[in-house]
Amino acid sequence: MASPSAFRAFRIHNDDAGYRGGLETINADALSPGELLVQVAYSSVNYKDALAGTGKGKILRQYPLNGGIDVAGRVVASTDPAFREGDAVLCTGSGLSETRDGGYGEFARLPAAWAIPLPSGLTLRESMILGTAGFTAALALLRMQDNRQAPALGPIAVTGASGGVGMLAIDIFTRAGYAVHAISGKAAHFDFLRDLGAAECIDRHQFAFSGKPMDSVRFGGALDNVGGSTLAGLLPLIAPYGNIAICGNAGGIGFESTVMPFIIRGASVLGIASAGTARDLRDRVWQHLASDWKPQHLERIATREVTLEQLPDVFNRMLAGESFGRTLVRIGQMA
Repeated sequence: MASPSAFRAFRIHNDDAGYRGGLETINADALSPGELLVQVAYSSVNYKDALAGTGKGKILRQYPLNGGIDVAGRVVASTDPAFREGDAVLCTGSGLSETRDGGYGEFARLPAAWAIPLPSGLTLRESMILGTAGFTAALALLRMQDNRQAPALGPIAVTGASGGVGMLAIDIFTRAGYAVHAISGKAAHFDFLRDLGAAECIDRHQFAFSGKPMDSVRFGGALDNVGGSTLAGLLPLIAPYGNIAICGNAGGIGFESTVMPFIIRGASVLGIASAGTARDLRDRVWQHLASDWKPQHLERIATREVTLEQLPDVFNRMLAGESFGRTLVRIGQMA
């Protein structure tokens, strides 16, 4: 297929006219370099996308760029022999909507080094319901298990459990054999979280930490989307040699703790930086997500499907705390 002469994209600018994002018509020559030209089928909306699309966060490092940190579609042209026309591929992070054009366009150009062949067991649609959120949750589990986390250590606390990462983490960790205790301030969603597999739901407004350097063990480990005082409060509750994987900072970027959980119980805090994950880890994560860790409730977690035209409204709702579940962006009609 020849390069498209013109196609639609949600493009973000920051110049003398100000910061703005919206639908534009561009051509393939405007796209960032890469070996693969992909006709995009789906993307997704993450909090990072909302920050980038509105300018409420410093996400992009150069302008203009197409938004969207996730993308899935089919190759229409390749200069790399490992990929052929028609191959289904996906990509998350890897500089998308930061240093190169992202997935909010009818076409995207990707470096072959970061394009993941769609694993058997996933559709393009499913891969974007997962997207960065699912990849982050599964990467956390992978890193925890590589550091000897096991179900026998006790339940896994998931903070921010009603967010996209949290919901997918409940499903993924449950599939991997762990009991999950979901911590959220949105008690109205507890029945939904239980349906996803949460063994227990804890209202964060009623969950008081003792403030002691050490406390009775309550969790085998944790996936923390919050940081701040929540991370500090969880550390004294973690079982010997358990792990806290941290991937968010909704509660603040700083926290105060002591060395006691580390030197008495051997607890570990693992940073989960999904955007820059090495390729070998990416391959391992996506193979798990397509097989033994594949969430059982993807269609329930995908609570909204939108088009490129609807993105501004989605961004505003997400930043106002009004979103729930995962928002899928339908860009093409390709399966």
